[in-house]
Amino acid sequence: MEQEMHAKTTQVSANRGKAAGRGKTYDMVYIGIFAALIAVCSWISIPTAIPFTLQTFAVFLAVALLGGRRGTLAVVVYVLLGAIGVPVFAEFTGGIDIILRNTGGYIIGFIFSALAMWLLEGVLGAKLWAQAVSMTVGLLVCYAFGTAWFMFVYMRSTGAVGLSTVLGWCVMPFIIPDAVKIALALILSRALKKPLAGIIGGTQARP
Repeated sequence: MEQEMHAKTTQVSANRGKAAGRGKTYDMVYIGIFAALIAVCSWISIPTAIPFTLQTFAVFLAVALLGGRRGTLAVVVYVLLGAIGVPVFAEFTGGIDIILRNTGGYIIGFIFSALAMWLLEGVLGAKLWAQAVSMTVGLLVCYAFGTAWFMFVYMRSTGAVGLSTVLGWCVMPFIIPDAVKIALALILSRALKKPLAGIIGGTQARP
């Protein structure tokens, strides 16, 4: 009897180990897919008076569908690929020099944006209103980090510049497009969450 119980316990442990291994492999695949999605969205430029890309939309969607941990890792992978020279940034660019430019802080800001969303996911859950709040806060975090970076680099290379001026250059023109991206990410993530739940898992809304 003891031998039979031991054999069953060993089998259960082995099955759990295999399942955990498959889970990690699947996670790596999903992270890679969404890192690629962010890259594709960065190449898409919407031709308005001030052109903009869909990077932030893809960041929001990655965290909303994959959950905070995997979504953040997808953003980190995307930024690291660009940093080592893979042309994943806007206009098919890449390299550490892109990040070190005055607008590079908005790229690094994507990571902090995803981290903020991950943190709020743990606090608020994954309801629609909670995700709307987390995306909005994530966007503000990205704005804050990117603007601070822009001012630092600009003042070192060019000269003094006021906060209101930088906001007028780098933030104000993009508020409405970014709000639209948040709305689209919310709609699409809600539409895809149930159909993809069995494939990618993700976060569960709290009651």
